[in-house]
Amino acid sequence: MWPSFCRLQVFCMILTALAFLLLVYNFHQLEHLDHNTVSALNWIKETGDQQSSSPTTKTTRKQYCDYEHQTLSKREQAEEESLIAAIQWPNPPVGKIPFIRSTDPAHSNFVIVNSHVRFQVGDQLEVRVHMKDFQGKPKQYGGDYIQARIHSPLLKAGATGRVVDDQNGFYKVFFTLLWPGEVRVSVSLVHPSEGIQVLQRLREEKPDRVYFKSLFRSGSTSETTVCNVCLPGDLPVCNFTDLYTGEPWFCYKPRKLSCASRINHAKGGYQKGLLTPSESLFFQTDVNIKVPVLPSGPDSVTVEPLGLTESANLDRSQGPAVFPLGYYYQDEWRPRTHWIRRFNKTADISECLQGKVVHFFGDSTIRQWFEYLTTFVPDLVEFNLGSPKNVGPFMSVDLKHNVLLKFRCHGPPIRFTTVFSSELRYIANELNGIVGGRNTVIAITIWSHFSTFPVEVYIRRLRNIRRSIILLLDRSPKTLVVIRTANVQELGPEVSLFNSDWYSFQLDTIMRKMFSGIAVFFVDAWEMSLAHYLPHNLHPQDIIIKNQIDAFLSFVCPSET
Repeated sequence: MWPSFCRLQVFCMILTALAFLLLVYNFHQLEHLDHNTVSALNWIKETGDQQSSSPTTKTTRKQYCDYEHQTLSKREQAEEESLIAAIQWPNPPVGKIPFIRSTDPAHSNFVIVNSHVRFQVGDQLEVRVHMKDFQGKPKQYGGDYIQARIHSPLLKAGATGRVVDDQNGFYKVFFTLLWPGEVRVSVSLVHPSEGIQVLQRLREEKPDRVYFKSLFRSGSTSETTVCNVCLPGDLPVCNFTDLYTGEPWFCYKPRKLSCASRINHAKGGYQKGLLTPSESLFFQTDVNIKVPVLPSGPDSVTVEPLGLTESANLDRSQGPAVFPLGYYYQDEWRPRTHWIRRFNKTADISECLQGKVVHFFGDSTIRQWFEYLTTFVPDLVEFNLGSPKNVGPFMSVDLKHNVLLKFRCHGPPIRFTTVFSSELRYIANELNGIVGGRNTVIAITIWSHFSTFPVEVYIRRLRNIRRSIILLLDRSPKTLVVIRTANVQELGPEVSLFNSDWYSFQLDTIMRKMFSGIAVFFVDAWEMSLAHYLPHNLHPQDIIIKNQIDAFLSFVCPSET
């Protein structure tokens, strides 16, 4: 009996060893699988496996609280490093640069290369920008943030330009000439490189410069405490980290009440005194914040028309290198990579949305879509949910056409006035609860409320949302998902420290990269706000929103032509 038991034991050990070897082989095969052959769902499964079994790697950048302990798979680590590399910005020389040697748009200028040539629609136009300091001396390094566009005011036409930093005080701006007639060039300095350096410091060292608060209440006792993604000091905290996404959120613990007694979330305020006196000189209205750079010669060119067939081909450009992605003509946005329909009649919108449930997730810039549709379409009636104004959630119903619109803000950090704790929902979790299908439409934007945090905070949020989108599209492939990009806004000395276009531009770059390659559509709110003649505004005016809605609905109900 004993020898038989020994033989059985040896046999079991051999089976265990074989199973272990097979497991190691499978992991080896998985790690060497060509990622182009892996489906989106398999990508998620691989990521989950690596999180639990692969050695973890920490990023070398300065870390922010919980994010230094973040466990990333090899794929996630590589992606994060790639994203951070993609938004790297040239720094001024080491040491503090005095204001007088910083970039002065009044002394700077631009020149149109070959401005005397008669161009044709479709030609490339090159502009050279030369930056100088307040003494009129040429700058020897780059890093300024410049915005540029071409426009024809009488035609209500406009398009953005692509800026290339030569990192020696010179910049090239490239435009594609997309309509005939007189076309003007406009160049603006948004921030000097010295100001960008300050914005970078604030993002890394002062991520809590916008702070939040929550009210805790039990019976007649109430307390308000400060909340954030990360809280300094050793005071006791309430941990409200989301159990499903792992998104961190903390509030200082009330002295007399339990953490379970939290009833709401709200913006607390903005820290003051963030800049030294010398740093504040880099953020002056009409001096170096969104100030025009003037031409040293002509500021316009004449563009000859093309034939109808050639013009149509120009408007239907393809490939990732297409720039710009669209342009305005007669106040109508014309994308260059797909057809767009004009939903000028309420009946057209009702017909397009008939039988559909439309979910809007994000901040106030996508709430504008909900508000525009509810206001413009008379059959859509907002159902009073008793929600706080401008906060939500909101819902509109068209019983005649069986249409349901819903808006819900994204989870913290969010700088709304007051959101009930029970209504604080993360987009990823909401997506996981949607069945989906051909009659389900989802529109998402998330960027503005993350501008004060290190980019790892934003990358983590998008990673969770992307994972949920992939799962949703895998179980319901006919679900339509649309991403609204960031947009430019009016800037002053204070707003620049919290919501600069430079912050938004960096987050927008990350957003586009993280959602590329999966079956989602983009509405390019960035180009649509920058190319337009109206003043920049965090909440663009109705004509811009109307064009965004046309682009959005064109994905919902594409043209048959």
